[in-house]
Amino acid sequence: MYRIPFIAVEGPIGIGKTSLAKAISEHFSFRLLKEIVDENPFLGKFYTNIEEWSFQTEMFFLCNRYKQLGDIKKNHLQHGYPVVADYHIFKNLIFAKRTLKDSEYEKYLQIYRILTADMPQPNIVIYLRASLETLLKRIQIRGREIEKNMQKDYLRTLSDDYDRFMSRFESAHPDIPVLRFDGDQLDFVQNKSDLQYILFHLEQTLQKGVHTNGAS
Repeated sequence: MYRIPFIAVEGPIGIGKTSLAKAISEHFSFRLLKEIVDENPFLGKFYTNIEEWSFQTEMFFLCNRYKQLGDIKKNHLQHGYPVVADYHIFKNLIFAKRTLKDSEYEKYLQIYRILTADMPQPNIVIYLRASLETLLKRIQIRGREIEKNMQKDYLRTLSDDYDRFMSRFESAHPDIPVLRFDGDQLDFVQNKSDLQYILFHLEQTLQKGVHTNGAS
């Protein structure tokens, strides 16, 4: 049975998830789902004092992503329109596990499981990773005010968390293709050939059985 493509682009902060998701959306005429970031009223405070503002920050993201994915399911996927998102809902667990106290994480996990029980799940994941140096350089280039106080150690451990989580994800979901790309070697924003390389591999994956009709 063919599946409607629902692609998630994932990776640590600064890796270029939104830029790649936009490029995929334009190339294949897929619907684009962008996560809400700047609208989170707690995020600036979070980067200044992670321990104090982590629970509020993570709950805001979880509730907004729950609403977004519900709308995507109702308005696009159920009508046969492919979607590419610049996040996967599982990222909530990566961030929450890193920042929340054990007691807070257990409460958060209960809410997460309830909200995601009938939530649409991507059937292709693109995982972007890069060294800390590359991530910091790209964060500086995009110049988001709320990211200026981000601690290097936080970004470093977050990248390690992503690597470990993605390895577990691939083992637990062998039916979901995970396309890995190295951001140290590929700059798909500045180099068109790098972008074409990624799009080629994605197209090869789509042709293996994921249904692409109804994208426009």
